[in-house]
Amino acid sequence: MQQVIHIFKKEFSTYFISPIAYIVISIFLLVTGWFFFTTFFLNDQANLRYFFNMQPIILSFIIPAVTMKLFSEEMNIGSYETLLTLPVTSLDVVLGKFFAALAFCAAMLLPTLAYPISVSFLGDLDFGPVIGGYTGVILLGGAFSAIGLFASSLTRNQIIAFIIGMAICFSLTMIDKMLFFLPSSLLGFFSYLGAGYHFQNISKGIIDTRDILYFVSISFIGLYAANLSLKVKN
Repeated sequence: MQQVIHIFKKEFSTYFISPIAYIVISIFLLVTGWFFFTTFFLNDQANLRYFFNMQPIILSFIIPAVTMKLFSEEMNIGSYETLLTLPVTSLDVVLGKFFAALAFCAAMLLPTLAYPISVSFLGDLDFGPVIGGYTGVILLGGAFSAIGLFASSLTRNQIIAFIIGMAICFSLTMIDKMLFFLPSSLLGFFSYLGAGYHFQNISKGIIDTRDILYFVSISFIGLYAANLSLKVKN
């Protein structure tokens, strides 16, 4: 566990050394801010429903950009092989990088707390969906971070890692919205596979163990696949 914490601290601090992190945060805040303010004043309602509804699509692009270099860059410059000479396992490395990406996601969300605070002064805000929404975003961010790590472990090219991670995350986000051509008997099964379906439940303030289990399972599968990919390369 000590090795995981050490790698986490190193990776998390590295995020803020690179200008890419600030660019990603700026883009995220600009996009979410635009969606929040335009829809809030148009609907004239004291809620953040549309802000949270857009998170799965936004994060399906943002998180792969955050995770694309975690393994690809190290494998490209050869520092990953050096890292393995230290008393760490590939699982330690995967978990340390995963928690760093998740912490960065949480740090990226921190400025958006100004939105519910502002809305609470303008109207009677129900904090149940707000708490559920932020819980859902963290769970979604964890699942997408694990997928992004897996994508980064597959290639030395960061752009390819971004495309693979974004394609998987976006597919999971949109799968439940593209089922109109399927027979009704299959709709329930394929809807359950969609990240958007589970996120919408939590963002309404409905905390269901099935939704939490879904995100935990996706995170586990992504991390397991990333660890397996690294072992194959070694």
